[in-house]
Amino acid sequence: MTVASDIAISHSRHPHVRYGAERKLFRLRGKVTNRSHSVDSAAGWVVVAATAISTFAVFGVVYSFGAVFTAIRDEFGVGKGQAALFFSITTFIYFILGVFTGRLADRYGPRPVLLVGAVAMGAGLFFTSLVNNIIVGYLTYGIGAGIGVGCAYVPMVAAVGGWFERDRTKAMGVAVAGIGVGTLVGAPLAKQLVLSYGWRTTFVVLGIGSAALLALASLGARRPPTAGTQEAPPPLKLLLRDHRFTWLYTSMTFLSAGLFVPMIYLDDYLEAQGKTGGALLIGIIGATSVVGRLALGAVGAKVDLMGLYQSCVAALGASYVIWIFAGANYTMLVIFAVCMGTAYGG
Repeated sequence: MTVASDIAISHSRHPHVRYGAERKLFRLRGKVTNRSHSVDSAAGWVVVAATAISTFAVFGVVYSFGAVFTAIRDEFGVGKGQAALFFSITTFIYFILGVFTGRLADRYGPRPVLLVGAVAMGAGLFFTSLVNNIIVGYLTYGIGAGIGVGCAYVPMVAAVGGWFERDRTKAMGVAVAGIGVGTLVGAPLAKQLVLSYGWRTTFVVLGIGSAALLALASLGARRPPTAGTQEAPPPLKLLLRDHRFTWLYTSMTFLSAGLFVPMIYLDDYLEAQGKTGGALLIGIIGATSVVGRLALGAVGAKVDLMGLYQSCVAALGASYVIWIFAGANYTMLVIFAVCMGTAYGG
């Protein structure tokens, strides 16, 4: 028996208390609703699952670019730098776009923003599969995938933060673990598709799959219960005057530049030496980044975050030293991938 059914029974037995009982029912319903959709509630974990799916979809596509890198370079007869512009334009767009999509999600909720990303990602990859001019490819892939990531990452991760207080660190770790799992699945899958069907069909498959997953994730994309009640973030001018912010932003800019190198070149690096398995190494980076996010995320709740960040940056740099001395030794490259992925995840 529920509270509502108890009150309904009292209505039939005591008609004179109906009005007071109805008011009580509405109050109780309000409490139940607020409890089920409040901070640190089960509803928040639905948003976490939706965020994990969306990050899986978009980063599974973007971080698998290294698997199609050589095929695109051969198709258009261009150098490595020109082929890498596909990825560079994409990352530039989604880094810039995150500022605006976050504000749009605050105003309209994350669901419509995520659906825009689904359309952009699917259309961008489909039209890229049709191009015969690399400049057009820069636009279709860069804009399509860039908008897709920009609409999926910042709005959804911000939504997770708004749904949690006590379990925020854990929730964030699970939500962004989709990035690592997407890399683990996306890179080897894309490589196999390229070998079997070519890069054009690969983009069609990835476009349909990522758009479908983003549409699925939109079902769980909900505005946080704290929306409209939180204090406005400090203005950008004020942040730029804070040396801690500028140093952190600068370090993350350089960190990102180094982070993306293996995502683009690792598979091509091995193929140039007559070996295979580069896509698997990218997948290992993704898998170990999940471990880093979950394990070090839990540690981050108990230690100084800046100190942990600095340790991860140092470990990331050390992993590249391993790559330098590894050469074409696959065992050493696996060690590099594990070290890099764990540090990147942290």
